[in-house]
Amino acid sequence: MIRRTHTESGTFSEALYSPCEAYRYGLSRRWSEAPPVLFIMLNPSTATERANDPTIHRCETRARAMGAGGVQIANLFGFRATRPADLRRAPDPVGPDNDALVLDWHAAATMTIAAWGVHGAYQGRAGDLAARMGPLWHLGLTKAGHPRHPLYVPYARAPQAWPAAARYPATSILTAP
Repeated sequence: MIRRTHTESGTFSEALYSPCEAYRYGLSRRWSEAPPVLFIMLNPSTATERANDPTIHRCETRARAMGAGGVQIANLFGFRATRPADLRRAPDPVGPDNDALVLDWHAAATMTIAAWGVHGAYQGRAGDLAARMGPLWHLGLTKAGHPRHPLYVPYARAPQAWPAAARYPATSILTAP
């Protein structure tokens, strides 16, 4: 795994990539010693250790407002893509090191916010990972019961606990949108 770091304006940033760089397994920003918030989204887009994309900017802003000491970003799929449709064309959209990082970061997190949207149903990924995790939070659920993507949720919406028993009725997991 390739680890790249960058520090700017008191924020330490780190990104973890596959050797081929087609996958980004993790991204983090740390600005204080307080515990970070972990967001688990669908897949990485254009953000790097040096630059935020709109989603990472929004997650960082939300984490700062919550009083967290940083933000960590992991994904159901490690494949870097700007559109969910690109995941369907990737031979292995998850990536060989993705699950280990997601589960390790989740185990160490004080709060994990599920935020992958409706496309998390692809390949049953959301249900598979959610079933292997302890406490999860969300910023709202879609009509089909998927955790909303943070880009489309107002900052005023506080994270809500997502009990395991309420996650993914069998009918919502089996079909991709």
